[in-house]
Amino acid sequence: MKALVLEEYNKLVYKDVPEPDVRPDEVLIRIKACGICGSDVHGLDGSTGRRIPPIVMGHEASGVIVSAGPEVKGWKPGDRVTFDSTVYPLNDWYTLEGRYNLSDNREVIGVSPGDYRRNGAFAEFLAVPQHILYRIPDAVSFEQAAMVEAAAVALHAIKIASVRTGDSCVVTGAGMIGSFLIRLLKIAGAGQVIALDNDPVKLENAKKSGAAHAFNTSVGDAVESIIHLTKMRGADVSFEAVGRSETVNLAIDSARKGGTVVLVGNTSKTIEFPLQKVVTSEMKVLGSCAIRGEYDAILALMNDGRLDVADMISAVVPLSEGAVWFRKLYNKESDLKKVILVP
Repeated sequence: MKALVLEEYNKLVYKDVPEPDVRPDEVLIRIKACGICGSDVHGLDGSTGRRIPPIVMGHEASGVIVSAGPEVKGWKPGDRVTFDSTVYPLNDWYTLEGRYNLSDNREVIGVSPGDYRRNGAFAEFLAVPQHILYRIPDAVSFEQAAMVEAAAVALHAIKIASVRTGDSCVVTGAGMIGSFLIRLLKIAGAGQVIALDNDPVKLENAKKSGAAHAFNTSVGDAVESIIHLTKMRGADVSFEAVGRSETVNLAIDSARKGGTVVLVGNTSKTIEFPLQKVVTSEMKVLGSCAIRGEYDAILALMNDGRLDVADMISAVVPLSEGAVWFRKLYNKESDLKKVILVP
């Protein structure tokens, strides 16, 4: 089969590779669409340390089952499916506690951090275990289904935050996850949603996604503006979707005393943390890791039209051209949003 292989850092090659073996509890999927995640782009140059070559990246995908192992129940060839980006054991303590995203032995599709290597979906075929599969509704296209993973990450963060109807919310970082946070917060009944970023194009996209206000953090005092918009208190809930010291501190500064800060961004291993402010304000600071069963909810929202992702897809292109589009995203060309590769 053909696949897009990260042979070494900054070198993607479209080439023939062996088809994956299918275990008894797995299905073989013909990939129909796979989105390029920001983490894949960061993995291109090795900056995250989580995509050690050689590796086939790609975890935001959808396709059609072509065969199933003898232990597979309820799935058959021809079924349209998407799947969780995390492969987790069913007998792990965290899984049994309903927190499979924290499993000690979880593996992320398309990732090779050193202790495991699991090839991903920038390929014609991929084998995955049946327990991470989700059925794609008839009204949802393969391209839309390739957006479910990113949306589910945002929804998981919102669930963790326990957002209440009318809560004022700040989203720091208006990229793909930030845009989904804004859209889903509005669906969830949040009050005013305020977006922060230093990119004017992303801020315009944030407004289109439903943000009541969008502030450029490189111009003026965004925190002061937030204070004035929230009855001189600060936001009830603040989401951080970048993962750097300055943006985490900004997210904390944007929240009120007793408020909640949810950290979603994950690009830095360590950051400078404003301990005294968090302690003296009795803030709740939460980490949000990946997904925990939010796929069905996102697919339902897409199916009934409440979550429209068409304007978030910049290009749908052949997998054979993947290296070119990776480079465009890496160089931040043309204000691209999601690029979807089709084998």
